[in-house]
Amino acid sequence: MKRRWFLGESAVLFGADQLMKTYVEQNLDKGEEKKLTERIVLRRVHNKGMCLNLLDREPDLVKYLSVFSAAILTLIYGISLTRRKGFWRKKGLALMAAGAWSNTFDRYVRGHVVDYIGFRCENKRVSDVTYNLGDFFLAAGGLTALLSSLFRKDGMKEKENRGERKDKNQEED
Repeated sequence: MKRRWFLGESAVLFGADQLMKTYVEQNLDKGEEKKLTERIVLRRVHNKGMCLNLLDREPDLVKYLSVFSAAILTLIYGISLTRRKGFWRKKGLALMAAGAWSNTFDRYVRGHVVDYIGFRCENKRVSDVTYNLGDFFLAAGGLTALLSSLFRKDGMKEKENRGERKDKNQEED
């Protein structure tokens, strides 16, 4: 698959999350909830920190950490795009880049990350957590990249093993 498809995927996902955040900002009051299904609600929450409001009293540090990690992720993503193989790794990195840059963009432009997807359940702590599409992109991308590295066929190891076998066979002769 061409590199531009992966880059396009990241751009479209980034845009989708930003559109949802803009919709929520314009159509919901802070703390207001709209029921989407029995278990899923749309709500407007501002998060100045990281996941679960971690470091919310240090918004400048969070900004720097966010841009630093997004930049490192983008570098790894760019390197992976230069390689021919690794479709699922590239797919995972495309998802993660979209989520990382969407949340980083929010931190710099809005001063906070807009979260808007909540789940109702019996556990109040779980019900109180609110996400955005970028968070799901990061999680899905991380899982995809992890699984691709666990289940990949490593051609280098196979070549090394064959080379070692040849050397052992030659030593025996």
